[in-house]
Amino acid sequence: MTSSAHAARLAASVESAGLRRFETQVWAVAAAEVRKLRHDPLELVTRAVQPMLWLGVFGNVMAQVRGFPTGNLAYLDFLAPGVLAQSALFVSIFYGIAAIWERDLGILQKYLVSPASRSALVLGKALSAGVRGLSQAAIVYLLAFAMGIDLNVSPHNVLVVFVLILIGSGLFATVSLIIACIVKTRERFMGIGQVLTMPLFFASNAIYPIGVMPGWLRVLARINPLTYQVDALRGLMIAGGSSTMGVGTDLAVLVGVFAGVVAVAARMYPRMIT
Repeated sequence: MTSSAHAARLAASVESAGLRRFETQVWAVAAAEVRKLRHDPLELVTRAVQPMLWLGVFGNVMAQVRGFPTGNLAYLDFLAPGVLAQSALFVSIFYGIAAIWERDLGILQKYLVSPASRSALVLGKALSAGVRGLSQAAIVYLLAFAMGIDLNVSPHNVLVVFVLILIGSGLFATVSLIIACIVKTRERFMGIGQVLTMPLFFASNAIYPIGVMPGWLRVLARINPLTYQVDALRGLMIAGGSSTMGVGTDLAVLVGVFAGVVAVAARMYPRMIT
């Protein structure tokens, strides 16, 4: 074996070991976060209230109004993907407050002195937020089925929906972590989180089509990641539903934004303790 071939194999082995170590660190952080959910199953029950209200009350009322052009979809069918995306958003956007609690309890300091990379810490927390988002997906699917919404339950579509929820929840949880790194106090964080949540939701296609929006709101909707998540969910989750921008485009936008916010959060995470 030539020296160059040996060096190449050695480099590949080191890279593979580094990747396995990174994956182990991500899973370790995510598992610690998911255990908190297992110890508080009541949270899953309380999280079911919001989608019940949006689908059961708001959806049924607006279905009677027939005020939005939803194409060949009934309004409840049109709304269900938006409610799912909204539920995952609301779970994720306040995720940063847990990081502030961890700092106050000294847990964050232990994370930062561990050998885990900052990116692994951020991705682990994003993955755990994704798991919470999946619990919301299960709730919304059950509610939609009970209400007679025409779901597409092919295994492929359901799998891609779950992937989209993982990515979207992780994205907004990471944005939440960035906010926590900036404001550093629970009171300020709660105020900013509440200010961001509703504009993200209403400046998207979650409850009405982009076509009915005024021009300035269409611009905001086009740069809102939630719009792309809802668009993909509508094409995959509902029988007869379609994605306006294409599922591939929606997924590419979400992955690109997610990668960007993870890179920013990894650099800012240590600043929480300064």
